[in-house]
Amino acid sequence: MNEKVLTAAKVLYDFHHQERPTNHADFILTMGSHDLRPAEHAAELFLQGKADFIVAAGGFGKITRDLWQIPEAEKYAEIMQAAGVPADKIFIENESTNSGQNFQFMKRLLASKQITVRSGLIVSKTYLGRRAMATAQRQWPEVDWYIDSPAMPFEQYPTADVPLDRMIALMVGDTQRLLTYPDQGFQVPVTMPDQVLRAYEYLIAQGYTTYLQ
Repeated sequence: MNEKVLTAAKVLYDFHHQERPTNHADFILTMGSHDLRPAEHAAELFLQGKADFIVAAGGFGKITRDLWQIPEAEKYAEIMQAAGVPADKIFIENESTNSGQNFQFMKRLLASKQITVRSGLIVSKTYLGRRAMATAQRQWPEVDWYIDSPAMPFEQYPTADVPLDRMIALMVGDTQRLLTYPDQGFQVPVTMPDQVLRAYEYLIAQGYTTYLQ
């Protein structure tokens, strides 16, 4: 992989990583994926007293449907319980297959349990942060949203389970969604700096198109 690709990928990674931490929110939302680190991070935040309960959201996504036998939310719940989060503090939403549904179905789940929330702390993949927040603000604007995802530099993020090529392709797909989803009513608009647009277009030209729509 050449340096131009790595430089462009880091531009997208740094742009997508968004943080708005808080000392306490009513609940934590973990947005499921093939990356298990958000579940570990959510457990840490809960055990620090950052929220009263957790909603693990996610069915089978475009990657996990070929990896796991159980939905993402259930996998995340297992990890969080193993880390010390009581089972009765985790609510599972295991039907959603995209970010918008994470919020829509979670909102429905909490309503069915007559749980009212005013603030929420999102824990997602580090490079999903900006899109997660844009989705939350459109899908459930009445809630004051915070976000606190695993913090690590781009160079440390790829692993055997999160290979770099796939990660870059996913970031390219998420950048496209930030551009197109506001007009479809899925997210609030996000300003895209020229540097990010150039990196996005360069990576498309280099063939990172697997997750484009």
